[in-house]
Amino acid sequence: MATRNRRVLIYSHDTFGLGHLRRCRALAHSLVQHDPGVSVLILSGSPIIGNFEFRERVDFVRIPGVIKLQNGEYTPLKLPMDIEETVALRANIIRHTALSYEPDVFIVDKEPHGMRGEVLDTLIALKERGTQLVLGLRDILDDPVLLAPEWQNKNVLPTLENLYDEIWIYGLPQVSNPLEGLNLPAKVARKTVYTGYLRRALRSNSQPLAEMPFEDKPYILVTAGGGGDGEQVFDWVLRAYENDPAQPVPAFFVFGPFLDPDLQSQFNARMARLDNVDSITFDNHPEAFISNASGIVAMGGYNTVCEILSFDKPALIVPRTRPRLEQFLRASRMQEMGLVKMLMPDSPEILDNPEEDWKIMATALRHLPQQSVPSDVIVPGLLDGLRNVNRLVDIAASRRREKMRVIARETRGRHAGQS
Repeated sequence: MATRNRRVLIYSHDTFGLGHLRRCRALAHSLVQHDPGVSVLILSGSPIIGNFEFRERVDFVRIPGVIKLQNGEYTPLKLPMDIEETVALRANIIRHTALSYEPDVFIVDKEPHGMRGEVLDTLIALKERGTQLVLGLRDILDDPVLLAPEWQNKNVLPTLENLYDEIWIYGLPQVSNPLEGLNLPAKVARKTVYTGYLRRALRSNSQPLAEMPFEDKPYILVTAGGGGDGEQVFDWVLRAYENDPAQPVPAFFVFGPFLDPDLQSQFNARMARLDNVDSITFDNHPEAFISNASGIVAMGGYNTVCEILSFDKPALIVPRTRPRLEQFLRASRMQEMGLVKMLMPDSPEILDNPEEDWKIMATALRHLPQQSVPSDVIVPGLLDGLRNVNRLVDIAASRRREKMRVIARETRGRHAGQS
């Protein structure tokens, strides 16, 4: 144990989109870059995790995928099994992997018990082995009015109190408190650490698969993360260009791998009639497109906002409000702080004139490249998340190693006494 490299296991349930996977991947890459003596294994249900590149000493185990339906229920993505069988299979794979890998630190992304409780048995087993258990939370989970009863129904608080060693929030308290309204016991509150947002950067050998659009001329990047719920923002921006063909800066759409193929075909057919709009489906190096853009139109997911802040881009956020208010709450607060601008498709101004909503978007697009950038606002520690996570993992891994040394000494002492 004393000479074995440090091991970190990260769990990401990945039932929708790219957010969980991309956050976990950013954490893993930062950890191995920071410490040549650490390795990271990611447990993920993402169907496209194999499309991403991973650094040396980072690998993944793909667990059977599930998707979340509009009614909130889950169903298997591929396997002809009912959801209970699928969850049991996933739970077994998670537990077997964790016990075989023997991590020093286990980071669970967002869901304290995992999807439908699938990680709870693993938490209990690793706790007995001294693994440091960490719950990693994005800056905003949902409206506190909705989150409190959800976590109460799942009986989360005893797990936070008795199993998890720490709770890391990848944000800042002056922006948001994702646990607001939960009435946390003092013991749980003391475990909570704000890290700051997770900075993103261009790797020196990171080149997108697609060529840069518009021969390296300025462009506005339009993105919706995984794209599964991006229809509204894509349509709104596209209608602005269709009705205002003299837009001074062209638009480049990255649809995402989960946009419905029929919708993408419809969008591409409309774009074919425009000279100043282009698109791709997906690229596993989106940072290059963000870095070169003169402005960003996005939905306001956690990872996209981290990229906007990291690359210091003027941004227009069009947040979704269903099934969670997460994006709206994040965009609202960041607009209040002067970090981004927000545009709501159901604002009174638009609802009163729905046929002319394209004018509002067209005006916003014209102003976007001249809009202020996030660095115009000084927020101490805003993007210190990865650096702080590196430090916290160092501390947690050392704590576990010391615990194991104490147990080993006690075991040797008992054996010596018996002899």
